Amino acid sequence: MKRAIAILACACALAGGVYFTVSKWAIRHETLNLFDSARQRPVAVDLAVRRDYEMKANAGYWKLPVAVISNGNTVKNTEYSFLANGLAARGYLVASIQQDLPTDPPLMTRIGLPYVGRTDVYERGEANILFVVGELKKLQPNADYDHLTLVGHSNGGDVAMYCARQHPELVSKVVTLDNLRVPFVLRHKLKILSFRSKDPNFKTDPGVLPTPEQAKADGIDIVNTKYQHTDMSDRGPDSVKETIQATLDQFLSDSATSELAPVNTDNPIVSNAGAPAP
Repeated sequence: MKRAIAILACACALAGGVYFTVSKWAIRHETLNLFDSARQRPVAVDLAVRRDYEMKANAGYWKLPVAVISNGNTVKNTEYSFLANGLAARGYLVASIQQDLPTDPPLMTRIGLPYVGRTDVYERGEANILFVVGELKKLQPNADYDHLTLVGHSNGGDVAMYCARQHPELVSKVVTLDNLRVPFVLRHKLKILSFRSKDPNFKTDPGVLPTPEQAKADGIDIVNTKYQHTDMSDRGPDSVKETIQATLDQFLSDSATSELAPVNTDNPIVSNAGAPAP
């Protein structure tokens, strides 16, 4: 009996591995070089979508959920493929936006000002997201643009949180990888997952993170890791990316993305994620 169970477990694991391998190869990537004439600004986007789900959506049998990824400062929008492919494998239409340009002013920190003086940067990122969503509606009309999932690393995580703060009616989930400046959105029924680094060179500003009581009340999952801040991209070790992928997958499964159901906050996902994924 035990042997039969073990064989069944191995078969299930193999089937799961085959599924995700096939899904990865079945993901279509497309580069969109958009131009916002109102702001005279180019906006590059890496689009990722599973071909079979795209075909179902085009046939009217499926509405693609939409995820928008915002890059961290000095990191390319294409350097979050582990997130983009993972989301696309679950049926998302994923838009990875290049939020900053070489011609943009350098990112500065001005203590004492709101968001340490980076309000203009976050407003620009918000405008980029809204512009890209508007363009995607023309290119991919069979998608759900009323329940966005915003994902971002570092400065991109702050852009995601700022956009969610400004447009809670459009955003259902926010996933940040060590955002440091913009306080978490509370009391708007958003589902939030945030990975926190243990990096002495990157400190979260006071008031950004919710208290444990606020996190429980608002369905916010805080994942305290032992990772370096800059490891939360394709540049990081495979063990870091695998753990982030596994936790994100559980978060999305618990959220029942296809039904847009709420997260069960009675059982937080994890409180510490320092070890590699099994």
